[in-house]
Amino acid sequence: MKKILATGIMALALSTSGAFADGHENITVGSGPYNWAEAEQFKSMDIKGEKITVFGPWTGNEKANFERVLKIFEELTGADVEYTGSDSFEQQINIDVEAGSPPNLAVFPQPGLAANVAAKGGLVPLGDDAKKAVLDNYAAGQSWVDLGTYADKSGKDQFYGMFYNVNVKSLVWYVPDAFEDAGYKIPKTMEELIALSDKIVADGGTPWCIGLGSGAATGWPATDWVEDIMLRTQSPADYDKWVSNELKFNDPKVVAAIETFGTFAKNDKYVDGGASAVGTTDFRDSPKGMFATPPKCYLHRQASFIPAFFPEGTKLGEDANFFYMPPFAAKKDLGNPVLGAGTLFAMTKESKGARAFIKFLESPLSHELYMAQNGFLTPHKGVNTDIYPSATMKAQGDILLNATTFRFDGSDLMPGAIGAGTFWSGMVDFVSGKSAQEVADGIQKSWDDIK
Repeated sequence: MKKILATGIMALALSTSGAFADGHENITVGSGPYNWAEAEQFKSMDIKGEKITVFGPWTGNEKANFERVLKIFEELTGADVEYTGSDSFEQQINIDVEAGSPPNLAVFPQPGLAANVAAKGGLVPLGDDAKKAVLDNYAAGQSWVDLGTYADKSGKDQFYGMFYNVNVKSLVWYVPDAFEDAGYKIPKTMEELIALSDKIVADGGTPWCIGLGSGAATGWPATDWVEDIMLRTQSPADYDKWVSNELKFNDPKVVAAIETFGTFAKNDKYVDGGASAVGTTDFRDSPKGMFATPPKCYLHRQASFIPAFFPEGTKLGEDANFFYMPPFAAKKDLGNPVLGAGTLFAMTKESKGARAFIKFLESPLSHELYMAQNGFLTPHKGVNTDIYPSATMKAQGDILLNATTFRFDGSDLMPGAIGAGTFWSGMVDFVSGKSAQEVADGIQKSWDDIK
């Protein structure tokens, strides 16, 4: 549910916020600053007239943007690509696979759903060449291979998923003018971020705006905090074990991550309105304190969609900006981990054209064509990042390119009763007074109950 919520908000942010460029570039083959040298290999593919079916969750503007990419592929190859988007993709893809009538390619909004289809024998392995292309060309390539690798019907791991269109959650937002007036600098480590928070308190201010309210989904913003902290304090392997519950939710490593979140959220001096306001403040309202005069807070940790809820007319890069949520200097061996989400392509019915399209996705050209539209970020190292339509998107793309580890939103990969249930409610209980250990024990018990 959090994924669906965030996807909807992201679409709103890109379509209504003044923060992003509003261009929909009409691209013609051979024009513009794209990797057209890559196009030659597709012109020679023998798939003219072949129909390729693609099914995914993109509708509205996202569908229109993707179809502009498809238009170029069709012009280069002579193939006929038919894309169908649906808000009911998650249910319909299972129905189509089980009925024996899947599309050639499916665009999965999260790896967990793709893994479930693979386990039923519904996906076609992409092969070693595609796997190597990701390892070689994506920043933190092993992370992306891991996220696209699932067990087949016999239990053997296969590479199935090619990520295309991702987003970044490891962001801290701030108002540049407020920072400049106070003489604050962007922290490069988590230790510096905590020191900055203490400095703001010493100066008589409040460092953070945090709100967990979200109707029936109240609590989910805190799960992102905990996931980011897990990536900055524990190994990627331990993060993966936590998501699958091989590492128990009440393991000391997880309890420590929740407690670290508490150093921010349960500190009355750190949070606008005090710690008691965190659980009841709506997440959409929580960043507004940054824009007050004088500021009610200076920092807000949230994903790339949050500008949709900034004051009308806010210009990113000027009125508001962000920095990468930094790692702990004491844990420098963990590098620069990034938390996020995104969509991946998988083959659900093999054909020559489907293989050609996967090859197309391996190329920087296919990424650049969507980058020029709106709302698309990529970890592909071969792209021309100047093609991003705004400095904001380029900066977020740079975070992906500098990542040493990428991990998908952990709660979205957990069983719904946990990731969209007791994890959410447990975080509300935590900021309302329960200890991290009590909360972690309760979440683990709920996990044990569904096994």
